[in-house]
Amino acid sequence: MEATLFRLLSKAVEAGLRVEVRGVAAERLDWLDEKLWLIDDASFLPHGRASEGHDDRQPVLLTLAEQAAAHTSCVMAIDGAPVAPAEVGRLDRTFILFDGNDGAALAHARGQWTALTGAGAAAEYWSEETGKWQMKARKPAG
Repeated sequence: MEATLFRLLSKAVEAGLRVEVRGVAAERLDWLDEKLWLIDDASFLPHGRASEGHDDRQPVLLTLAEQAAAHTSCVMAIDGAPVAPAEVGRLDRTFILFDGNDGAALAHARGQWTALTGAGAAAEYWSEETGKWQMKARKPAG
């Protein structure tokens, strides 16, 4: 999950999106913050922690908030962090990242899919189980 998160964050920053990585535990965000600083110089991802100042200027903001800030264009929810149907509609992108080998994480992600698509959000489910990314399901808005 972390490798996928780092790739997606790199692409989002290159595209000019303001990203919130939403977690559920401060310790996990501490770990992620450290990892983002330790990536080699060629792939450094500018980022900050919520409430450390200048949240609205961070290309990547690590947060425990349950609602995206007004300046955010993309949310990447990790570790089962909540995503509200109302916020999905105003964001450019929303990602729910989980470990498909973890039964509890998979069940939680399925519940999020059901809640979000049930509220009318468009969604795509991508899997890397074959070693190559493939779209497994798509649900249009409505």
